[in-house]
Amino acid sequence: MRYSLINRVRGAFLGAFIGENLARQNPSALGKMAILGSESLIALGKLDVDDWLKRYQQASVELETSDIAWGEIILATLPVAIFYHEDNIKLKHNLQQVLQIWKTEPILQDAALVIGYAIAQSLTEKLHPLTLIPQTISFLEETSTSVPQNLIKVNSLLQQGARLEQVRAELSKQEELSHNIALAFYYFLSTLEDFRLTVLRATHQDHDRRTEHCSLKSQFISAITGTLSGAYNSTAGIPVNWQVLFSGTKPAWGNSNFTQILELADALVAVWAGVYNLDPEKSVLSDLALLPIFAAPRVIRPR
Repeated sequence: MRYSLINRVRGAFLGAFIGENLARQNPSALGKMAILGSESLIALGKLDVDDWLKRYQQASVELETSDIAWGEIILATLPVAIFYHEDNIKLKHNLQQVLQIWKTEPILQDAALVIGYAIAQSLTEKLHPLTLIPQTISFLEETSTSVPQNLIKVNSLLQQGARLEQVRAELSKQEELSHNIALAFYYFLSTLEDFRLTVLRATHQDHDRRTEHCSLKSQFISAITGTLSGAYNSTAGIPVNWQVLFSGTKPAWGNSNFTQILELADALVAVWAGVYNLDPEKSVLSDLALLPIFAAPRVIRPR
């Protein structure tokens, strides 16, 4: 394997965390629902939507589906994409199950599915830039939304070597969420091996429009793009100076700081791999980072 699964999972979480922090001086609780969902999977070893709802209620999380909340909902599905990454059928089923919490419209469901599939492809080391988008559309199957058409357009523009300005112009007339997801795929695939450049391009997309709404939109796109690139490049691809910088970041995501996010990622992989009765107070979390855990369907953790 190029990178261990645990480093890719860490990369996905840190990519989202760093993308959000780079986009705004005062980051929100964008990943709070992802943290709560991860804790549920770790505690139960499976997806239990009722338990997720209970945890959301106890944490006073508002379950809204406004234009601003779409990034929170997509990030909330991150632990599910990680936990079921080795089986596409179960991946899709469980993503759809957790999305029922918000009674999402088809456009938001499709957005979460394509992001989840791309993350799973990275975690299984099956992601190829020339085939990712066609495979993603196949995974999505028939839909009435504009997500597949916009991804096809991005794929064509990537093959043409189109510049960012042209891509933005081509997608500007599309529905906003579909437009943003397509842009995230473009940022990710056009600079596949460079986490730093990928996230910076996403972060500065609204540099000329400093309204609060644009700032929030940039934050969400940067977080989603960072998740995609982090899962592919792992922690090895995230600049060390950024990791040091954000290790001192004030608590975010529901009082979860940089170190706690790493521990959560480790615990999620541990439970996926078959570790039971995990005690977060013991050193197993830090020791686990040294183990070469990787996806092995029907061997490591049959479900």
